[in-house]
Amino acid sequence: MSRSYCIHCQYPQSACVCHALKPVTSNTEVVVMQHPSEVDHAKNTVRLLKLVMPQMKIYVGESAVDFIELQHYLAVQTKPIYVVYPNDHSQTVAEAGASEAAIIILVDGTWRKAYRMLQLNPWLLNYPSLHLECEDESQYIIRKAKRSDSLSTLEAVAHTLIALNPAADIAPIFAVFNAMVQHKLTAMPALVRARYNSGKIKG
Repeated sequence: MSRSYCIHCQYPQSACVCHALKPVTSNTEVVVMQHPSEVDHAKNTVRLLKLVMPQMKIYVGESAVDFIELQHYLAVQTKPIYVVYPNDHSQTVAEAGASEAAIIILVDGTWRKAYRMLQLNPWLLNYPSLHLECEDESQYIIRKAKRSDSLSTLEAVAHTLIALNPAADIAPIFAVFNAMVQHKLTAMPALVRARYNSGKIKG
């Protein structure tokens, strides 16, 4: 029997997150470069983010040729552009003097795939890099990650927005995120769910 999906959020009816949806407006333009393997991933947080921030732009690909359209788009923009990715030259938002009237680019993929995407897209070096000052661990407890500071793309966007504008309302972003996480936890067998909730499996 085929599963029934919500026509709005496109999640299975049993996992519909529409009750938690509240659109967010921001003066910061969000652009996500998404690895192809993430598009249909069940735990794809970019998909959730798009529901809350419909104005955000998503470009799927891996190598530079896949992002020609994005490169052309960025070339004619007048706002400051930043790549949100930690490296030896990245700065905090405060150090960079960045304001919310900016374009932020995030790379969506595993650490290994995201690093490879950066290597395949040297044009990104034309833009300054930002890293986050975030003391909290990721709340994405249903995802396995080797690093406790591994944030999902949704979390990285939310933390960047609040760093750029402390008055930004990011509660709706986490509301839909938490709704999805709770649906996933509820669907798990009790013993497995307990392991995730106990923090034995980090996300």
